[in-house]
Amino acid sequence: QVQLVESGGGLVQAGGSLRLSCAASGRTFNRYAMGWFRQAPGKEREFVAAIRWSAGRTYYADSVKGRFTISRDNAKNTVYLQMNSLKPEDTAVYYCAATGVDYSRSYYLERSTGYDYWGQGTQVTVSS
Repeated sequence: QVQLVESGGGLVQAGGSLRLSCAASGRTFNRYAMGWFRQAPGKEREFVAAIRWSAGRTYYADSVKGRFTISRDNAKNTVYLQMNSLKPEDTAVYYCAATGVDYSRSYYLERSTGYDYWGQGTQVTVSS
């Protein structure tokens, strides 16, 4: 079992930055792939970024590529999402997710169905 707790959300002006953190419980955190998803009001949950446990390969949605960076610190059982150049359309509840499956294709890491564990979410609001 893995429990995930997100933090770091808040209100920021367009062009600003935020860093989200996701603290995970469990002794085998370094064996889990981690992902960030977001859900805006009235919209479906969408993929933002993911990072494998092996070699730390990362994947991003086109909408955040070049602005967001996902990283992990296995010693602290924490994954981060650094968000720069924020836009009003980035406003959403951001969720952290984990899976113990080492998918050969990133396709599965870019879909919510590929994950086994979810955090409760943290609100990010970007004002114009």
